[in-house]
Amino acid sequence: MNRLASLLDAVADVTGRTIAWLTAAMVLVTFAIVVLRYASDWGSIALQESVTYLHGMVFMLAAAYTLRHDGHVRVDIFYRKLGPRGQALVNLLGSLLLLLPVCLYIIVESWPYVVSSWDVHEGSREAGGLPGVFLLKSLMVIMPALLILQGLADALRALMTVTAKGQVSA
Repeated sequence: MNRLASLLDAVADVTGRTIAWLTAAMVLVTFAIVVLRYASDWGSIALQESVTYLHGMVFMLAAAYTLRHDGHVRVDIFYRKLGPRGQALVNLLGSLLLLLPVCLYIIVESWPYVVSSWDVHEGSREAGGLPGVFLLKSLMVIMPALLILQGLADALRALMTVTAKGQVSA
């Protein structure tokens, strides 16, 4: 179980570290937009949309990485007072009863929307905009899938902690 959890963690880590570079790209593209607009009075809808695409990709694809590193907001009034096994039980129940069902619901509900966008290879409504709106909409399925993988890793780790006899897994 520990190897599987580590493998699933690796997916989130690789994804998160890779996606982090998109923030640098977002800054550079935004800088280019500003310089081009004010220095040469030239603007590009595609460039402006690319910042939105990058922003969406960062937030949607880094959610599992954030979960992996316990970076999501938590109301821990009671959680922090629990011992390792109590915290593991809360994490296990939270993953199985909240995270996984919500992610599955998001996939089920967004699937037809994403498929219809792919069917027509939906592009920007703006003249000169980016043609790959269908790719951006695919994030509505990819994000919960990545969260499911990380949720399973967290659930496995919590299960190992809850069922451990006197020892806590890391």
